[in-house]
Amino acid sequence: MTGLQAVSPGIQEIATVTGLSKSTVSRALRGMSTVADATIDQVRRVADELGYVPSSAAAGLATGRQRAVGVVVPVIDRWFYVKALGGVDAELRRAGYDLVLYNLGGPGGDRDRAFRRSMLRHRVDALVLLSLVLDETERAELELARHPMIVIGGPAAGIRNVGVDDVVVAGLAVEHLCGLGHRDVAYVGGQDEAGMNVAVPWLRRDGFVDAMAARGLTVRDDWVLDGRFSFAGGVAAGATLFGGPAEDRPTAVFCASDEMALGVVLAARRAGLCVPRDVSVMGIDGHEYGAVVGLTTVAQDPEAQGRTAARAVLAEVDGAAAEPLPAAPAHLVVRATTGPPRV
Repeated sequence: MTGLQAVSPGIQEIATVTGLSKSTVSRALRGMSTVADATIDQVRRVADELGYVPSSAAAGLATGRQRAVGVVVPVIDRWFYVKALGGVDAELRRAGYDLVLYNLGGPGGDRDRAFRRSMLRHRVDALVLLSLVLDETERAELELARHPMIVIGGPAAGIRNVGVDDVVVAGLAVEHLCGLGHRDVAYVGGQDEAGMNVAVPWLRRDGFVDAMAARGLTVRDDWVLDGRFSFAGGVAAGATLFGGPAEDRPTAVFCASDEMALGVVLAARRAGLCVPRDVSVMGIDGHEYGAVVGLTTVAQDPEAQGRTAARAVLAEVDGAAAEPLPAAPAHLVVRATTGPPRV
């Protein structure tokens, strides 16, 4: 515990900075009604600035379970995160646990504050990370709290994860398109600026390229585009693909997410193309908007993944060993946006 004490100031330090007594600081940190709201705000602000961690949390919940699990999301407005969060919450409620949400707020959020202070200070029994890869500093900070941890949505070194096998998923898409007779297939992927697990886009791209190569097909460099894992990014990528002469267009486009695929479908229609007669489009995920549009996809179930992750960390809290989890299921859903290439 020596290292933890070195990075975690105590109540005396907060009392010194604020000029309050230790007993007042202690009551303020607990939010007791006998302390003025302004004093509580002052004490908590100074505690944040100093990186204060309550001893019970830092000592591995020595005083007992809190019956709460922290869930960390890069942003809260993406389909995958919302669905997975719903699954985690449903399982925690069933088990009588509360959910404590940490929203990192995307690239402009205060990630350092969340990892170095908030998560360590709040008393939770475990952490579920949605589509995050931790750097060494963040891992070191979280290890101080000794929480069971799991990642949903992509691999992270040294931490169990729940998610589909992204290479296999991409292979299913290529198998479908090539089975229809397509040979000139473009790919729309790229990195998600909102903070998605950085491994997922690369795994899906590599799975696509490898599956094409296994069939003796090459992928043109100018047909591998960045769609930023967003609808708007898909529209922009599609406009690039369909902006040239007909003989220089792909007959099919595989997108690494349904949101990008929906954008590509819109771009095709803006270019005067008929989907799938002139170009086939498909994605990955199983987004409900895709079902409305008739989008072919490789569907996964993030809500079920959230439930699986919650059950896994709760079992670990109960003393079970942290066993690796199998890949989550995914399956091809053929709809109206894919068909044979036009002769």
